[in-house]
Amino acid sequence: MSIDTASENPADPIAYFLEDITFHGKTERTQKAYGRVLRRFEAFLADPGRNPAGRSISPAEATHRDCMAFIHSLRGTVADSTVASYGAYLHRFYAYMTQVGIFEANPMALVVEEMDESINKDPARREIDIPRMRTFVSNIQHPLDRALIVCLLKTGMRVGELCNLDLRDIALDDPDVVGHFPIQQRSQLDTRPDSIYVDNDPARGQITNGERRTASNKRKRPTVIPIDDELKYELKRWLAIRPDSPSPASPLFVYTTGEWGKRVTPKAVRNVVTDHAKAAGWYESGGDAAENVTPHYFRHFFTTHLRDRTGDRGIVKYLRGDVADDIIDTYTHNWGDQVRQTYEQHMYSVIE
Repeated sequence: MSIDTASENPADPIAYFLEDITFHGKTERTQKAYGRVLRRFEAFLADPGRNPAGRSISPAEATHRDCMAFIHSLRGTVADSTVASYGAYLHRFYAYMTQVGIFEANPMALVVEEMDESINKDPARREIDIPRMRTFVSNIQHPLDRALIVCLLKTGMRVGELCNLDLRDIALDDPDVVGHFPIQQRSQLDTRPDSIYVDNDPARGQITNGERRTASNKRKRPTVIPIDDELKYELKRWLAIRPDSPSPASPLFVYTTGEWGKRVTPKAVRNVVTDHAKAAGWYESGGDAAENVTPHYFRHFFTTHLRDRTGDRGIVKYLRGDVADDIIDTYTHNWGDQVRQTYEQHMYSVIE
């Protein structure tokens, strides 16, 4: 394949994109997953008998109708969750190529909005109600394990985003914390007490805040998430025993055994969740996502229960960090009124 990365019109845009996401720290597994989806889309566009154009076209020429037709061609051949994943990959490809100026527009933007309304991105998962989740949390004793799991349950963040949190990313308005942890918090939190700042910047293999990261954040935009009384309590309890860290980044969550004081990794968090889920009968080795409770399940739990309680898809999308710029700007500007008030009014309790 011929590709000129110095050109604004690479011979193979897909290869260009795949190379760039590697530079951004994506794993080989992720690169291959994107490659399979994008090459399948490319083959669809090249077939005049399948695409709406009736002629062979390239990804750069595709319209939103071509993208919709491709998504429609997948239905019935793969699970709905896979259709949603393919759509997300395609959307990311076009968004990036538009951002760097190679493509003029993102034809997937409209398609994704429609998919959000019609496709359940999560497979048929184990359904756990709030009282059972409270019992689950009550059986967790270690302050680190509780803080990790309650943070996932209360924020809906991804496991990599959780691991990438630094002390500067939290603002706790509490006399037991202020002064005892001399950290320079982010300016974005200056007027937002009891909040967590989840950045979109950290990427696996890249240096952020003086430390090379082992996980990537996948947010489209930075997000400020309120901290309610329950999460505040668990974070205070954790900070009271948190070991000092050798990292200049001062990670929020660090190991208390083994690699003492070093930032926890996604694998470590998955192991914590798996151990407690097994004890609750919510995890079986070899089981699938429909049965097993994993860190991603808590994101599903957060989305489902908060959306049902608020009836506001926009705020839930904002908190998850996966909304379009115009929507996220609306909630950013109304953070103190709309976001925090809605969050505090509707956030469920997970502590008995």
